[in-house]
Amino acid sequence: MAAEARIPTALVAAGGLVGGYGVARWTKKRPLGGVALAVAGGVAAKQWNQRAGACAAAGLSGLYVAAFAGSHPLAKKVGAWPSVLGVAGAVALASWVVERRAS
Repeated sequence: MAAEARIPTALVAAGGLVGGYGVARWTKKRPLGGVALAVAGGVAAKQWNQRAGACAAAGLSGLYVAAFAGSHPLAKKVGAWPSVLGVAGAVALASWVVERRAS
């Protein structure tokens, strides 16, 4: 039986937000960025459910989506990359705190 890779969920979620934006920006194809964002969000949600339970997974998934949506108006005030990095950091921190409390 293969050992499960233990990639921190905080890294998966933050990577999905940053990676999704990066893919969309560098390819100039927003749907590709959306795919990266969605795949990472799905992986993170599965891990949150396994590590912290369904309620935590639902809350953190909602935060992930809200961070994505909120990064757009924030970008108009602080710039695109600072906005994406800020919301990614907030989601990563929340993920770390929730998972730490659950363990």
